[in-house]
Amino acid sequence: MRSRFISFFALLLALALQAACAQAEPLAGPTGLKNRYEELQGELASNQFKRPIYLNSSEGSGAVKGDIYAVLPYPFAQVREALGTPENWCDILILHLNTKYCRLSAPQGKTLLRMHVGKKIEQDLSDTYRVDFNYRGGANGADYLSSTMQADKGPLDTSDYRIQIEAIPLPEGRSFLHLTYSYSYGMASKLALRAYLMTVGRDKVGFTIAKRGAGGEPQYVDGTRATVERNTMRYYMAIDAYLAGLVAPPEQRLEKRLETWFAATEQYPRQLHEVDRAAYLSMKRNEYARQQKPAE
Repeated sequence: MRSRFISFFALLLALALQAACAQAEPLAGPTGLKNRYEELQGELASNQFKRPIYLNSSEGSGAVKGDIYAVLPYPFAQVREALGTPENWCDILILHLNTKYCRLSAPQGKTLLRMHVGKKIEQDLSDTYRVDFNYRGGANGADYLSSTMQADKGPLDTSDYRIQIEAIPLPEGRSFLHLTYSYSYGMASKLALRAYLMTVGRDKVGFTIAKRGAGGEPQYVDGTRATVERNTMRYYMAIDAYLAGLVAPPEQRLEKRLETWFAATEQYPRQLHEVDRAAYLSMKRNEYARQQKPAE
């Protein structure tokens, strides 16, 4: 049972997409997001990622949260069309290593994303964990986009999952994106997390530089915040890869997205490398094919 708890938290935290606890901040709105863009000019122009993004994470009492702000090289109309409808989100989420399945449905008038999450290998759905997200559309106008996905409960005693996005147009055919996620966890989950961080997760790090060594080398944040930061990046990259794939003919878009996502993660091997390219492509092709079959 202990090993199952450890395995669960390894994948649960790796999925950190599922997120926004009760303490999640409200969306900034078009004016607030524009102000945030202006405030982050320095960080967006020069950072360790070598791309215009800003990553932040926080941990409170029984809750974790991650934020990423990014300049996307895509026109706002394209971003709004791609991210402003629930029909596209399963094709975005399946790019992540730990997403094994996603299916959109509308029970009792609600828009539901049925998610299955698991390990970084191919699995039967019976060996994965299911979390249902309610999709709640927000603004979808000419100058501002927002949407929220929320799940009240998850495996063990995790709860209050939410993922939020908002975006505004920028000059020169670009867009500014804010992605937020967080979730809450109780005592059982906390114990499983502690076991995970003492075993398979003990050497994993995030992106925030906690301090520097005697020779000036960066020492990155570890623990829960590290997990949140790694997966903030993975989900941002899934959004970016989905948008990048739109330039390809429809029959080539999946391969374009998979190649783009994997190549992006390999730019940060210390934090994000998990499997080789061939294993990732094979696994995701099979999972995507399973996702297209009639609902069980």
